[in-house]
Amino acid sequence: MAKALADAGQRGVVINADSAQVYADLQVLSARPNLEEMDGIEHRLFGSWDGTQPCSAADWAAKAREEIAKVHADGAVPILVGGTGMYIKILLEGIAPIPEIDAEVRRHVRALPVQGAYAALRVEDPERAMMLEPTDSQRIARALEVVRSTGTSLSDWQNAKTGGIADDIALHPLVMLPPREWLYERCDRRFGLMLEHGAIEEVEALLARKLDPGLPVMRAIGVPEIADFLSGNMMIPEVIAKGAQATRNYAKRQYTWFRNQTPHEWKRAESKTIKVPDYFASLLQL
Repeated sequence: MAKALADAGQRGVVINADSAQVYADLQVLSARPNLEEMDGIEHRLFGSWDGTQPCSAADWAAKAREEIAKVHADGAVPILVGGTGMYIKILLEGIAPIPEIDAEVRRHVRALPVQGAYAALRVEDPERAMMLEPTDSQRIARALEVVRSTGTSLSDWQNAKTGGIADDIALHPLVMLPPREWLYERCDRRFGLMLEHGAIEEVEALLARKLDPGLPVMRAIGVPEIADFLSGNMMIPEVIAKGAQATRNYAKRQYTWFRNQTPHEWKRAESKTIKVPDYFASLLQL
């Protein structure tokens, strides 16, 4: 895309929108592009967070807004790339200004079994409960702690979102939905190749830092599996099998999210390859 822009007399800057590629500690396991793969194109927000600093969607959106503004000020085109749909959603739509959740409320809610939490949510925020599966423990707990801590439902908070840039930019979106069988076969190959190219050493370096195991960087796909291998609890064939399965599961969730949660008018590419001019003709003519 950036090269096509260059051919049209524009400059493109790639901005990362992937929640794993933001971390400096995850070069291999996030498949973060190296200098050769960047091929002379400027890339931003890749490896910009240390593993000790969790990068929330709100954190990323704030930085992305800054970088987009800088790129626009330079007369260039920001190209957001990544598979973290919530990052894109919050950047475009803004975020609800929900106050900090009371620690005691959170502790009590998180201690509830999912059935009990869902039953309580049906009473305290029936609208949100109707939107969730009864087994969706994470979202149920979040909705319940919000309404109990703030006295306002999560839906009402979300209707008061601020900070979105959708109304201030010209957006040229493309959702890539290649054939699933082809995608899953690549997922299977991907994890084995990562082990060959330094993933084990990457996890060794992470473990040496003795980071909190609850940090996102420690829960990234491949880190727990390789950590089990390094501690002697798993052999390499099982590491590969579990890592590949986790990758496929994540890809499936991403695929479903981008197919169903993005606006219907956004263009979809369902082939293995795309021809940039076909999808971005109006942008290339700017």
